[in-house]
Amino acid sequence: MIAGLVGKTHVGKTTFFCASTLAPAKIGAVPFTTIEPNQGIASIRVKCVCSEMGVKDNPRNSVCIDGIRWVPVKLVDVAGLVPDAHKGRGLGNKFLDDLRQADGFIQVVDASGSTDANGNACQPGARDPVDDVRFLEHEITMWMTGILKKDWDRVVKGIRQLKEDGITLLTERLTGLMISRRHVLAAIGAREELKKRIDEWTEEDLRTFVEELRKASKPMVIAANKIDIRQAEENIERLRQEFKDRTVIPCSAEAELALRLAAKKGIISYNPGDQDFKVLKEESLNERQKEGLRKIKDLLEKWGSTGVQEALESIYKKELKMISVFPVEDANKLTDHKGNVLPDVVLVQEGTTARGLAYKIHSDLGEGFLHAIDVRTGQKIGEDYRIKDRDIIKIVSAKGVRG
Repeated sequence: MIAGLVGKTHVGKTTFFCASTLAPAKIGAVPFTTIEPNQGIASIRVKCVCSEMGVKDNPRNSVCIDGIRWVPVKLVDVAGLVPDAHKGRGLGNKFLDDLRQADGFIQVVDASGSTDANGNACQPGARDPVDDVRFLEHEITMWMTGILKKDWDRVVKGIRQLKEDGITLLTERLTGLMISRRHVLAAIGAREELKKRIDEWTEEDLRTFVEELRKASKPMVIAANKIDIRQAEENIERLRQEFKDRTVIPCSAEAELALRLAAKKGIISYNPGDQDFKVLKEESLNERQKEGLRKIKDLLEKWGSTGVQEALESIYKKELKMISVFPVEDANKLTDHKGNVLPDVVLVQEGTTARGLAYKIHSDLGEGFLHAIDVRTGQKIGEDYRIKDRDIIKIVSAKGVRG
């Protein structure tokens, strides 16, 4: 699963990306600083099972700090969009095409209202961030509609003349957008007017379908950025009122990046998502840096965190419904074949079966799947067992016993 950072230009998307990944990326105060998408690895927090199982773990694919596993996830920062991007304005078609690989979006919004529709600086409060959310929804919907309309005559012909299944035809046309049959069925089921024959849909029906499809296939959280600017507070409440079906998270990507860099240099003790930090090398700071940290401390006291880690975890856990599972090869020692204790955490979507987990670990395990073992209970479980969050699982396969 990949989360994409989206929004108009100059709202702090790339700062959010750098704060999340510590990957190098060009940050600028002018529109279109980002042209090619930045890709990096962030981390989300999962409660480890090491304490519960009474073992000292030595992870391979993650890090365990005080019983919290930091699990890597993929993040892509797509260049900012402008109005009519779906028509090609501002290289919009290219930028929208970069969104294909994303399974869900974090929309970074300038909650202070200090950037206009085109991403240029304006007086704080002059721009309504509610309009920015609606603008982005519109651009993505129109982009997806354009893709579907290119092949719509073929869809209708396939249903009417070739007697093909409409759901299958729609899914085939949309696979390049990371859209599955499940998403198509969810979109159709969401609106009564879409439950007639697909080849009888009107232009308005098609637009309604794409609106619902966007919600089902590309879930989104709103990162209300720039909370250090006074006008943001009132706007955040407005965003929450206008988009009650969305998660709106107050953010300061700039503060998070400063904290992450200071922690990397050993100046402070801080983990992403913490409500506070501890200064370790105050003597190495000049007055300007001390004042900057004091302001960030005030911000944390007011808002509880910078919001960046919360936004990351919201898209992966809440919207994409990812849960964690701990595969092992030795059910008694909780190790892999090299003796690593609780070596990996695998993120899977809710509803994933034991065989599905086996395939995710390695295709040979899935093909040769015999059964799995719930390590906590010692019970044998079949291929249709649905994985629960923080399960510890051993896979037994005809092509090897791996975990």
